[in-house]
Amino acid sequence: MQRRRCFVLSFSLIVASAMLGCSMAGAPGSPRVPDARLAESAVVVYTAREIVTLDARRPSVEAVAVEGDRILATGRLVDVERELADRPYRVDRRFEDAVLVPGFINQHEHPWLAAIAMIAEIVSIEDWVMPTSTKPRAIDDADYRRRVKALVEAHGDPDTVLYTWGYHQLFHGDLSRTDLDALGPNIPIVVLQRSMHEMIFKSRALELFGIDQARVDALPGSARAQSDLARGHFWEQGLMAVAPVVFPDLLTPERYIPALERVKDYWHAAGSTLVAEPGGLVAPALMAIQNKILGAPSAPFRMHYIADGKTMVAGLPEAEVIPATNALADSADGTSRFLPKQVKLFADGAMFSQLMKMRDGYLDGHHGEWIMDPEVFEKAFRIYWDAGYQIHVHQNGDAGLDMVLATLESNMSRNPREDHRTVIVHFGFSRREQVDRIAELGAIVSANPFYTIVLADRYSEVGIGPERAREMVRLGDVVRAGIPVSLHADMPMAPGQPLLLMWSAVNRRTVNGNVVGPDQRLSPEQAFRAITIDAAYSLQLENEVGSIEAGKLANFTVLAENPLTVSPETIKSIRVLGTVHEGRVFQR
Repeated sequence: MQRRRCFVLSFSLIVASAMLGCSMAGAPGSPRVPDARLAESAVVVYTAREIVTLDARRPSVEAVAVEGDRILATGRLVDVERELADRPYRVDRRFEDAVLVPGFINQHEHPWLAAIAMIAEIVSIEDWVMPTSTKPRAIDDADYRRRVKALVEAHGDPDTVLYTWGYHQLFHGDLSRTDLDALGPNIPIVVLQRSMHEMIFKSRALELFGIDQARVDALPGSARAQSDLARGHFWEQGLMAVAPVVFPDLLTPERYIPALERVKDYWHAAGSTLVAEPGGLVAPALMAIQNKILGAPSAPFRMHYIADGKTMVAGLPEAEVIPATNALADSADGTSRFLPKQVKLFADGAMFSQLMKMRDGYLDGHHGEWIMDPEVFEKAFRIYWDAGYQIHVHQNGDAGLDMVLATLESNMSRNPREDHRTVIVHFGFSRREQVDRIAELGAIVSANPFYTIVLADRYSEVGIGPERAREMVRLGDVVRAGIPVSLHADMPMAPGQPLLLMWSAVNRRTVNGNVVGPDQRLSPEQAFRAITIDAAYSLQLENEVGSIEAGKLANFTVLAENPLTVSPETIKSIRVLGTVHEGRVFQR
């Protein structure tokens, strides 16, 4: 049993084991200090060219009064001033040429995975605009190999691993340790597949990490089945089994801490005022590192964590699962915290790897993989359901969704619950009747609309076929069924930019310029709500954030244009001018 626990660790615990004992001394850089900190008793009235509130009673106002970290009043400037007549206040007109909207919410992100994208050399299937440069996409097999070979030749150190991220077999061709061995000098290479759910090792890297046949033979069944030493390829549970020897090298403090600083700046530049990580960190050592950067009092957003139930159920006796999950709250600090009684579970495999479980399989005959075997998933769901937890479930394939909905239905029949808000996360492939079932069971959806943008064209040709590819991330049907929907990036599955997510859901225009499944598009207002108030709803935070209303936290994103009135094609190009986070102004 102890061996199985060792190898079914989630990514989060794997990374934590890599970082145990790391000193925080010498972390580079200093936190960004807000340019204005409101005194505790002061009232500031902000005016703007437009203020979009998402408050049904006052959808558009002239002014918003802020006291400390809370919104005190909204309305016409004359009415707000009249309301404040008996107390001191000042009018701040710095945003008079800008648009104030509710603070953007990054509903589902992974700081440590985003940090890897900041550390590794990016050679991907789409352009990536990073803080210091733009990484153009590798358009085909030849381009990919040429780019990686150039990285190898520039690397030069046979004892230091070259990490590269963004490879996708359907765009860049088949890749194995033999192919990597042929790319120039004997430099150790680890290729992180676009999904981050697969790794491919050059022979020199396997030697360096001590990954040999004896290690693979010792793996439990599912992990061993998802490993191919001859090809240097490890995926899903197989990847999790070898990651403990890789991540101590990849995520050293010297690399990880500066990368987290870049992630913080990246999310702020995108207008984020709240970031949530479902199914992420569980270890105090790793939490301490992230808290120092992302949970610092001067951070321009709050970090909220959701416990990884997969790790808990795999590693603990059933009676200890809930107490251990509840205890995670003590590992948060500063402006970060664990959301109480919320947990993340996993169904099927990665969308970018074509490892999602599909009812009709794939055009080449394979059927995908489970991240949590169904019997383990059902046990975990029952434990957390009976403890009254809100459950967020990673799902990508329609067969994966069948399993999730069957489990939800059986638990609803056995132990009915009101307002459970079970979240179907990612929502890659589904059927129309499954949408109706989601509505009937009271679940909600948090989708990654970028899947369609970057994958639909290629998946229509390989693996999936045109009909199913058109219906990828079928959000039109979801909103027509009355199901609340939020949008997320799951960075680096998509860039962590809420306006890009909104644009993706509204336009469904692929990287090749094709509009895919136009009947599954969201309206601008629906997509805007999905990165603000409906994102807050999915995290049970709708009474605190997501709209500009009296009593809520003073979280605003400052934009050059109104995303509800510009041409839909230009939404992703709107300039973010800054944010107001809990009453503190962070201008860019």
